[in-house]
Amino acid sequence: MAVGMRQRLEILKALYRGAELLILDEPTAVLTPPEVEALFEVLRRLATQGHATVFISHKLEEVLAISHRITVLRDGHNVATLPTGEATKPSLAQMMVGRPVVLEVARTPARPTGRRVIEIEQVSVEREHGRDRLDGVSLHVEAGEILGVAGIDGNGQGALLEVLCGLSRASRGRVRLLGVDVTEASPRQIAALNVGRIPEDRATMGLLPPLSIKENLILEQYARRPLSRFGILHGRAIGDFARRLVAEFDVRTPGIELAVENLSGGNQQKVILARELHHDPEVLIVANATRGLDVGATEYTYRRVLEGRDRGAGVLLISSDLEEVLSLSDRIAVMHAGRIMGVVPAEAADRIRLGLMMTGTPLSMPEGA
Repeated sequence: MAVGMRQRLEILKALYRGAELLILDEPTAVLTPPEVEALFEVLRRLATQGHATVFISHKLEEVLAISHRITVLRDGHNVATLPTGEATKPSLAQMMVGRPVVLEVARTPARPTGRRVIEIEQVSVEREHGRDRLDGVSLHVEAGEILGVAGIDGNGQGALLEVLCGLSRASRGRVRLLGVDVTEASPRQIAALNVGRIPEDRATMGLLPPLSIKENLILEQYARRPLSRFGILHGRAIGDFARRLVAEFDVRTPGIELAVENLSGGNQQKVILARELHHDPEVLIVANATRGLDVGATEYTYRRVLEGRDRGAGVLLISSDLEEVLSLSDRIAVMHAGRIMGVVPAEAADRIRLGLMMTGTPLSMPEGA
């Protein structure tokens, strides 16, 4: 099951058991706005019946909406505990990070060039038992814009990501990146096209946790000069390369030899960003890049993605976080059951409309229809 489906199953299991103490860790990360409100209604009802809930989240507006008291943790320490009525989003963010945080994404209008760097034409991917994971999906992304793909986890976003990264094959349709047909291409062939890929699961798809920061930073570069020659790795060149990226992307670490699994989630994400963005990719594929990150790491990730767009890259942003899609996207496509329910300009989108589309109500014509 997709991460979101597993998470919803865990919530359902806990609610069904009627636990006296409910501990929820990022429970709304993959829920639509109506589903979030439904969950909150259940939690409020449980509170009136004498149940207690610990609600762990980096979504400050939800913490403010559902809690009675708030405790802020930073670096394993209790920074503050206060009544919810005395808290604000800016004050909580500053306590979480230790400095003022820009909560609103500062972004300039997109300047798409008209050049299509991602083209997906009627792509289907068959699932086990004969059902499609993708069913005739058509999308395009131009250089200089961000196309956000919104949807509840498990509705085809993972299959779309795998097709674009060469991890699975389309049963029908064509995929082109930078004008090159990559429908049958391998991940290495796609990476060679100057494509950056930021996966949704850092531990299993983005990094090799037991390996060092240095080794993770060269995963896509190790066979190229000056990092290697005739199949022999050059230690000094690799060290210089890794130290430069660690400094440029502000990875907080005592050294490049540290196993990447010992870094915080935010610093692990910075390692991936450094590896995928240092060569200024023309195509950037981003999937749930800020899931589980604090507001500081989220702010940093957003800034880097927007810098890529402003530099002229075409960005495909796949996210189950509707706020993230609304904050970063220039156009928004909504997926449900492996299909595109519609594509709308970001400035014309609203949460209710998108939430309905995410649950299967088509409110605009699919792109390419």
